[in-house]
Amino acid sequence: MNTFLREKGGYRNLRVFRLSEIIYDLSVIFAKLYIRAGSRTRDQIEQAARSGKQNIAEGSAAASTSRETEIKLTNVAKASLEELLLDYEDYLRQNNLPQWHKSHPRTIKLRDYLKSQDFLDNPTKFAYKMNVEEYCNLCITLINQATYMLRRLIDKQQEQFLQEGGIREQMFAARVQYRKAMDRPARYPAPSDKSDKSDMSDSSDTSDKSDTSD
Repeated sequence: MNTFLREKGGYRNLRVFRLSEIIYDLSVIFAKLYIRAGSRTRDQIEQAARSGKQNIAEGSAAASTSRETEIKLTNVAKASLEELLLDYEDYLRQNNLPQWHKSHPRTIKLRDYLKSQDFLDNPTKFAYKMNVEEYCNLCITLINQATYMLRRLIDKQQEQFLQEGGIREQMFAARVQYRKAMDRPARYPAPSDKSDKSDMSDSSDTSDKSDTSD
């Protein structure tokens, strides 16, 4: 039987989801360490980080019934992380701390560390040992990596939508294929009965042939 609802929701296998999860955990710690409790900025940082993670998961789960929703939520995740990026950049600027550029020696070393299994296994290992400059630049680097992955993911989702269409198109195509499969046997004539009927009387003739009156 042709089906149109495909298994989705494998977001936990996405590297970008793992990165967004790490960004969320680190951002919660950052907010507690460096942002005043009860401030709007603290709430915004935590919510933006959470939104990045949650919308990747929700978009992946929604893909089985709506490609449009999948793309929309993935884009929301990217926008949330870009908002969070600005918060870290603002913190550095407002506190007269440097933002490391891409070719900065410390950025290069940081990238190597972020690729290591040691970091992935325990991403908050040095959270309480880093100074605030290191902390912000680490999160900025992670967010840049995640948003790059999300841009590529959105491009892939758009390509899949163009190739396969949305759920309505898939439902219609599945219905057409189902009807064709159901109608196929009727195209062939029923086999003729080749049995010998020569010794069978015609039951349709009910007249009494014994009457031979003139």
